[in-house]
Amino acid sequence: MLSATKLVLKEWLFRKQDCSLAAGSASSAFSALPAWGTSFIMQSGHTLSLGAPFGSRAGRGTTMSGGEQEPGHYYVGIDVGTGSVRAALVDHGGILLAFAEQPIKKWEPQFNHHEQSSEDIWTACCVVTKKVVQGIDLNQIRGLGFDATCSLVVLDKQFRPLPVNFEGDSHRNIIMWLDHRAISQVQRINETQHDVLQYVGGVMSVEMQAPKLLWLKENLRETCWDKAGHFFDLPDFLSWKATGVTARSLCSLVCKWTYSAEKGWDDSFWKMVGLEDLIGDNYSKIGNLVLPPGASLGSGLTPEAAKELGLPKGIAVAASLIDAHAGGLGVIGADVSGHGLICEGQPVSSRLAVICGTSSCHMGISKDPIFVPGIWGPYFSAMVPGFWLNEGGQSVTGKLIDHIVQSHAAFPELQAKATARCQTIYEYLNSHLDLIKKAQPVGFLTVDLHVWPDFHGNRSPLADLTLKGMVTGLTLSQDLDDLAILYLATVQAIAFGTRFIIEAMEAAGHSLSALFLCGGLSKNHLFVQMHSDITGMPVILSQEVESVLVGAAILGACASGDFTSVQEAMARMSKVGKVVFPRREDKKYYDKKYQVFLRMVEHQKEYSSIMNGN
Repeated sequence: MLSATKLVLKEWLFRKQDCSLAAGSASSAFSALPAWGTSFIMQSGHTLSLGAPFGSRAGRGTTMSGGEQEPGHYYVGIDVGTGSVRAALVDHGGILLAFAEQPIKKWEPQFNHHEQSSEDIWTACCVVTKKVVQGIDLNQIRGLGFDATCSLVVLDKQFRPLPVNFEGDSHRNIIMWLDHRAISQVQRINETQHDVLQYVGGVMSVEMQAPKLLWLKENLRETCWDKAGHFFDLPDFLSWKATGVTARSLCSLVCKWTYSAEKGWDDSFWKMVGLEDLIGDNYSKIGNLVLPPGASLGSGLTPEAAKELGLPKGIAVAASLIDAHAGGLGVIGADVSGHGLICEGQPVSSRLAVICGTSSCHMGISKDPIFVPGIWGPYFSAMVPGFWLNEGGQSVTGKLIDHIVQSHAAFPELQAKATARCQTIYEYLNSHLDLIKKAQPVGFLTVDLHVWPDFHGNRSPLADLTLKGMVTGLTLSQDLDDLAILYLATVQAIAFGTRFIIEAMEAAGHSLSALFLCGGLSKNHLFVQMHSDITGMPVILSQEVESVLVGAAILGACASGDFTSVQEAMARMSKVGKVVFPRREDKKYYDKKYQVFLRMVEHQKEYSSIMNGN
């Protein structure tokens, strides 16, 4: 396992593997697998690896010789995920030169309450950044970019943490993105049917900031709400911490706060939902200076932040992105010419970026606004300047796989066998499935086992947080074969959820032909192949598997002025690495399973109607 905060050179980073990975999570457990690179070609249903062999720097503007980097420009990308902070040193061609990771704390004081600490997260940012710039001429570092989960940070008027919990613990001053405490509040907000809701698919999610703010006002008035001076999305908190500038990113405010890139804040919405006190002082508590992602903030890195991060003061710091949007930025603009893909020659709007980790986000862009019921957006310039963004999503994907696997009776046996083979539990499960499938395709093992994956509600396209998970086809078996097949059915269910989202987007006017995957789950070959088989689309993976960090570094590169636009930086710093094609011969089977998938949610609604009816 890559130990926390350990500096690793790119050539070694994706080759290092350790038995301690056996207990890793679904979204992170493949982080030490070899990067794509060795050139080979296989037929439909397998893979095509593209570009120069692993380690080659030919034609990228930066070369490696004898382990030394030629002088050039570097950028630091910092990514704050659900369970860790990661940083990377990235060069002008988008190549990761160094990587470090540090876990961060999480609290769950009660069901559906998930909290973190902004001080803990900033400390972790400082640790990993110092690691990735060790041995580097700091004068060559040109820019810094942040991305983070869309969690809510609460500070008082002096920028000190305030408690978001009944215990009064001010250290825990972040309501995490996956927190669902504000169910009552979001239901009341949606009942208003205010016009701003048309830009979130018609229904606001409990994961957005307005319901969380209303919960704080109604439940923690004295200890939090009345004392609050600043409410930040976590990415904006980080850029403020680095620069002292309270400007917000257009990405955060448009996607999670109901801000309009064209019209600004809508006073009537905040008044209607009972949050009129945020309007005062020109919305100073939630943001009255809004900048596009990649814009340079203030005078750059402050002396205090520079000392804490181990970087030169004054280097450019970019307006931030939400983590999923940074992943989209890191993959969706890659040049696919010469690879024989259907999306070659088609506009970038034909691509769907899927950022898959703890949860999954599905990012599609268009030149004109497209309103998709149950899909967030359209958001103007929230990810790629000048394009409208629609964002589908699944609230739990990697977290769901972990839950299914770790709660099974055979999990201790799985752990022991994976450790004995020096494999992750998911590597072992994938190899075990290959053993038990015999002559049939591995996906056919689930012919009698079906999963509906909304164990944490449905984000898209049904936008129904009351939905529950379902499994049909269980037996009395509790052995390792049973666990492996249930794991496979869960992975397939997540892929069917992606197909469901794609169909909703295409019905509304999107035209999609390829998936661009990144995030921890994109390193799991079974997860990738199932997405290709079930959607019928090729899956393109980046040469740099850490695409979210590349996206963060692209922001820093734009802020530095080294690129004239985000689009130019995307084209230069994003590289295609591997393509996975669907097994066309299995289409009929997956079409049948998809019919079952859709029937399951209809059955769940019928059951609910029976039980709740008069």
